[in-house]
Amino acid sequence: MCGEVMVYQVKVPVFEGPLDLLLHLIEQNEVDIYDIPISLIAQQYLEYLALAREVDLELTSEFLLMACNLLAIKARMLLPRHEAASEEETEEDPRKELVQKLLEYKIYKEIAGELKSMEALWSRVYWRETDEAKLLKEFPPSNPLGTVTADDLVAAYNRVLRKYEKKREVVSISRDEITVREKIEFVLERLSHKPAGLSFDSLFSGITSRSEVIVTFLALLELARRGIVLLRQARLFSDILIFLNESKGGEERADPVSG
Repeated sequence: MCGEVMVYQVKVPVFEGPLDLLLHLIEQNEVDIYDIPISLIAQQYLEYLALAREVDLELTSEFLLMACNLLAIKARMLLPRHEAASEEETEEDPRKELVQKLLEYKIYKEIAGELKSMEALWSRVYWRETDEAKLLKEFPPSNPLGTVTADDLVAAYNRVLRKYEKKREVVSISRDEITVREKIEFVLERLSHKPAGLSFDSLFSGITSRSEVIVTFLALLELARRGIVLLRQARLFSDILIFLNESKGGEERADPVSG
């Protein structure tokens, strides 16, 4: 019909940069990235720039700089090649630097795609705070050491012991007899004020002698052996937490070393 104006909407794909556009053209033409037909790719690249200008698509100066680089490579490839001075000498391919940049960009793009997929996946995962004391009360582990290995416990003990070795001074003092029973009562007393758990290092705070550290550690092992205390470690090398085992009766706590 006369007087009607046909309107065509042209959509131009948007690329993150000139290398993104070049990689798209190479994949679209299904050509070898190591043997780029520079004349074809340069022509299509310039056609994209012209189309982008027609639809007022903003392009950075990097796109224009790459266009100049493509034309320069094309001109160098059209020049006659000189015979090599010897069989070992060969002229460098003008496309070599461009190919290297494209390969690096392709790797970065693939990694970015994987990270984006992981972000989308983990964005649907929600975490909540863990109440260690409540979990241990409701689901006491069969192993009193819980997630703590013997090696973890020994490493923590040695770490505490080294602190007292550094602080130790040569002085003359009277020897006080320290028993495991006394230290068991000491550990239970400390834990009774820490329902959310007591850190391994905090248990030994305030102790001034190496022998007291050793006896306190033996008391802790005895309590763990009888299941009166439970040990947990949130992750590798993190501090060890000590909890009272709420599933144990009061009689066992009253005399934990009897029997």
